[in-house]
Amino acid sequence: MHSDDQSPRQDLFNNEAVNKLKELAEKSRNCFFCTNLGSYPHTSRPMALQEVDQEGNLWFISSTESTKNSEIAHDPRVSLYFQNNSSYEFLVVSGKATIHTDKALIDKYWTNFANAWFEGKEDPTVSIISVKPDESDYWDTQDGKIVSFIKMSFMAITGKKSDDGGIEGSLKV
Repeated sequence: MHSDDQSPRQDLFNNEAVNKLKELAEKSRNCFFCTNLGSYPHTSRPMALQEVDQEGNLWFISSTESTKNSEIAHDPRVSLYFQNNSSYEFLVVSGKATIHTDKALIDKYWTNFANAWFEGKEDPTVSIISVKPDESDYWDTQDGKIVSFIKMSFMAITGKKSDDGGIEGSLKV
């Protein structure tokens, strides 16, 4: 542990990494989906995650007419930022996005909630985006939000450095 780190580090690989990615992303369900990474500022918007599959790919519903799809077609690099405030869990995923218009994938990932943006799953503008992670980092609270808050408060009041009750690491899927 570096002298300025407060959390122990645990890098995860293969199935363990996919399981942690799935756990954190699916518990949060929503992320900031960032495109246009080669420009400043890049473009961000909230997106609802549909699933993390067994290979660690993340799946979303999107419109073929969206700025997001246009930017992905130009540059497939994306970053996803997940945050679960209730548990102090955070996940950052950088990867490559692919746009799919396959009806079987649309059927698989379609939800009634998507009807707010589309005229049903037969709408010709429906697409599915998959994100294959290149790099992922997570911060997870082992002790729960309350205990972690107490530990951090104690450190702030006393000035003593200690483990903040969390763990962080990279996920290599």
